[in-house]
Amino acid sequence: MAAVSSELGLEPSIREAPYLYRLQRRIEEYALLARLDRPIGTWLLLWPALWGLWIAGAGRPHPKVLLVFVAGVFVMRAAGCVINDFADRNIDPHVRRTRDRPLAARRVTPREALLLFAALIAVALFLVTRLDLLTIKLAVIGAAMTVSYPFVKRIFPMPQLYLGISFGGWSVPMAFAAESGLVPRVAWVLYIAAVMWAAIYDTMYAMVDREDDLKVGVKSSAILFADMDKMLIGVMQAMMLFALTLAGRTMNFGRWYEAGTVAAGLLFAYQQWLIRKREPAGCLKAFFNNQYVGMVIFAGIMLEYLYAK
Repeated sequence: MAAVSSELGLEPSIREAPYLYRLQRRIEEYALLARLDRPIGTWLLLWPALWGLWIAGAGRPHPKVLLVFVAGVFVMRAAGCVINDFADRNIDPHVRRTRDRPLAARRVTPREALLLFAALIAVALFLVTRLDLLTIKLAVIGAAMTVSYPFVKRIFPMPQLYLGISFGGWSVPMAFAAESGLVPRVAWVLYIAAVMWAAIYDTMYAMVDREDDLKVGVKSSAILFADMDKMLIGVMQAMMLFALTLAGRTMNFGRWYEAGTVAAGLLFAYQQWLIRKREPAGCLKAFFNNQYVGMVIFAGIMLEYLYAK
């Protein structure tokens, strides 16, 4: 028996404790379901929250609020991935990029996914209750929109835009509410910028799966835009940069912020070059490049408060 276990490559501790081994495997599958192995999504959601927190906090966000938002973004992103995969569990097996996801591959049951989702939402609700009433109200609205996204995208022809409205940018007004107790005009301008940004990077992501999505009947902006995809992505990029410029003028920001916006524009130009042939690898690389867009905008805001305010 020991020889067989050795041939299978099992550690002695695993042979002696099969329950612990099975538990470890379940935890690994749950981590994959929540995309803990792919932090790019967390960064894309975190950057707009940091924009809002730094501006609302005049460059010095409250440590408690900052901690709650960072943890909340991490937890809500995980919850969003779980409920999305639950809704797509019968579609993902037909898409090359998603067929090996735990639910699609039937390594995790729908019941397990719903229990994990409920646990994550419970943690998120606990976190937000550490904040003020206005932020809690906004969080409830955001959570409802997040839960609705996987189902709305079945009927809405541009789900990438709804992703931005419901998930990608909602942390911005929440950040202002948590820091200042108000949601001023600049918060909504930044929110529009974040919504456009989510539509941009998720359209690039959808371009990777366009052929498979057409076969299974999934809606996406990449399909809706057809051969005008690159041009319309460029239009949204220009709209985002314009919204960021308006926000900067509202706050009387100077050269540091302008440098961050210009850097974001250069990154957008690079992304257009990456998607020029609509090749899946190039589109995926352009999607990943967006984490730097969020970073340079945040760097411009942070440096503005450090050296210009």
